[in-house]
Amino acid sequence: MTSSESLPATPPQPVDRRRWFALAIVMTAAFMDLVDVTIVNIAIPSITRDTGASFTSIQWITAGYALAFAAGLITGGRLGDIYGRKRLFLIGIGGFTIASALCGFAANPEMLVASRILQGGMAALMVPQVLSIVHATFPAHERGKVFGLFGAIVGLGAVSGPLLGALLTEWNLFGLQWRPIFLINLPVGIAGLLLGRKFISESKAPKALRLDLTGVALVTLGLLMLLYPLTRGRDLGWPLWGHVSMAASLLVFAALVLFERRKADRDGSPLIELSLFRVKSFAAGTAVQLTFGIALGIFFLVWTLYLQMGLGWSALRAGSTGIPFSVAVSCAAGISVQKLVPRFGRKVLQAGALLMIAGLLLYVWEAGRYGTAITPWQMVLPLVVMGVGMGLIVAPLTDAVLSGVPKEHSGSASGLINTVQQMGTALGLGLVSVVFFGSIGDRLPPEAMGAAFVEAFQRSLWWVAGVLAVIFLVMFALPARPRVSPDEDQAPDQAGASDQAQDDGLPNEPALTS
Repeated sequence: MTSSESLPATPPQPVDRRRWFALAIVMTAAFMDLVDVTIVNIAIPSITRDTGASFTSIQWITAGYALAFAAGLITGGRLGDIYGRKRLFLIGIGGFTIASALCGFAANPEMLVASRILQGGMAALMVPQVLSIVHATFPAHERGKVFGLFGAIVGLGAVSGPLLGALLTEWNLFGLQWRPIFLINLPVGIAGLLLGRKFISESKAPKALRLDLTGVALVTLGLLMLLYPLTRGRDLGWPLWGHVSMAASLLVFAALVLFERRKADRDGSPLIELSLFRVKSFAAGTAVQLTFGIALGIFFLVWTLYLQMGLGWSALRAGSTGIPFSVAVSCAAGISVQKLVPRFGRKVLQAGALLMIAGLLLYVWEAGRYGTAITPWQMVLPLVVMGVGMGLIVAPLTDAVLSGVPKEHSGSASGLINTVQQMGTALGLGLVSVVFFGSIGDRLPPEAMGAAFVEAFQRSLWWVAGVLAVIFLVMFALPARPRVSPDEDQAPDQAGASDQAQDDGLPNEPALTS
């Protein structure tokens, strides 16, 4: 099949000069979501004091967002393919802004929980469109640079949330205590909505698709059956129904695969495009995303507990400790895609995994050597080593996963990538109950609390290092060298689109010029 047969013949369009403005807008929205995932943890003591929220309510303030986000990501991506990525992005960022206002003005814990669930659902409409808009707006030879910037944003957002939350909470602006952590989204969201309407170009799948409601129901049911028991398991004492629910979720996912296969054969409008998994880079990349999400889910929560509960540090001191990590991620991500991956290929990602392992082992040694007397300055070296390693992974991994994805399925692929990582993070959070709290007694005297948390922290880091070792091995399934579809303005000696398509087992796709 030739390129002209796979899509309706259209004359090549010039590259949109507004694409960099569009990139700034969608990246800001992605940063806003990343910050919102972590910003709440640091403000939990203030929320508890002000609202009288129970421990269960606090769990749902954090878990409700994650559950709604994970359950809606694939659907959000496919809706963008069908109705337009710009349209869904604007709906998502508008809804996210309204939900943030409801969170900020919540009168009681119940309203805050409901608003957080709504916020997660709106993020599920907004976030998949970010990578889809990038994929559809930028020609292939520019996407490496763009994904480098995306990796830097990921690194910055991962640690900026706790720091920003600590500052806003301790400043107690206008006597609002914790509420500014949500209200700060309002001006950012309004600006993104207004500027997005002007600068983002619309794109959608070139052939008519319909929303697969049965697929939506099966995805949502399967994810909730898996993630709800993981999120609430420890609080409820790991009941039998939780284990049954997690096991049964595998049957729901199996039924989803069978249904989606039939749906694709029948009308070509499945929620999940299973043919994407015939793209080697996509299949291997999603496996890495899943295990990487597990590692990050364990580390960031355990790290926060260790700093604030184990060492007794203030929210501001704990949040500022992560600055070296954030800077290292951002810098390494910036040079990874542009300078290193074109020359060394997947070895860069594998080097990143090994660096993260080295940083973790150094952290284990320092935590044991200095105990509860450890200082933020003594944490700088392991955090920088880990940050460089993470930066070498996050940006090129996203590029590798999407490099062979056909343009009309970019929304579905983006939703799948985010969903897989969120599933991994949720699995990591569930494992925290085993690897961290499992080694801490329920009734420790105050004088033994610090030492117990240090030991639990060390044990958890060994688990994270083991997961990263698995990631290193899985990365051997990634392409040895980056492979991108050529654009009309690229050098003529690059590989042809037909060769790439045949290698990936998919129909040929025309050059992405947008």
